[in-house]
Amino acid sequence: MSKTVIVAEGGASRTAYSAGVMDALLEQGFVSDMFYGVSAGAAFGVSYCSGQQGRNRTLVTDYMPTPQYSGVKHLVRPDNRSFYNLDYVYSKVPNELLPFDFEAFAKYKGKCVAVMTDLETGEAVYPDIPRDDRTFTHLRATCALPLLFPPIEIDGRKYMDGGIADSIPFRHALSEGCDKLIVILTRERGFRKSPEPTLKFILKAFRAYPKFCHQMITRSERYNEDTAELEKLRQEGKAFIFYPKKELLCSRTESDPGKLLHLYDYGFRHGMWAKDSLAEFLSR
Repeated sequence: MSKTVIVAEGGASRTAYSAGVMDALLEQGFVSDMFYGVSAGAAFGVSYCSGQQGRNRTLVTDYMPTPQYSGVKHLVRPDNRSFYNLDYVYSKVPNELLPFDFEAFAKYKGKCVAVMTDLETGEAVYPDIPRDDRTFTHLRATCALPLLFPPIEIDGRKYMDGGIADSIPFRHALSEGCDKLIVILTRERGFRKSPEPTLKFILKAFRAYPKFCHQMITRSERYNEDTAELEKLRQEGKAFIFYPKKELLCSRTESDPGKLLHLYDYGFRHGMWAKDSLAEFLSR
């Protein structure tokens, strides 16, 4: 029996595009058998898995642009040490201000995976997001960009952003038995990743973790290999890939509500426009 998986790349604010695509899929009544999210791809993905169409749009327009959500002032707070206001983003918003439907999330039958990077080993781990964690610890971990987040501890181990070890975890999804691969990227087709501009500062900050540092050094090379292989799979009809247009993209920390909404709306329109070709892909 065929099994579909959505793999959603990270990209912080750029992932507003992915949120639009996912809402378009919900509009069409399409829910994948499994979901693999990296960083903000996972953070938006939980609302897809809970079936809350439109929740991410409100998050993009009403919360992400606010100073309560992110900013340098939160990074310098000793009790936070993140560019994002962690307890506000991962606790107050989903539990009070923009309620997340934990009951519906618990009913999602497939895995909803948040990819994380183990700080000690440098390896990717692929846990199913707990359905009853109202502080979203796994989402904090998968989103933990070096220098913008502190390491996130879960069961005695420390984790960072999943994109460091596995930016687009399509291989792991395929190894889990998925044969219908839908990938949502946050960079345009043909994009080639360069080494992180802040790499030397990251290597200094994490010098006690050499395996993690090695992953940072090789990240761009591995990313480019992934996108090349995905494009080959797309051309062979083995993967369906959503790419945004380059001219619509924004920085990872963009907070302009107009730009974020424009990117979300484009993702939604793209998802609706692709309805017939996606249906044809799934029917093969």
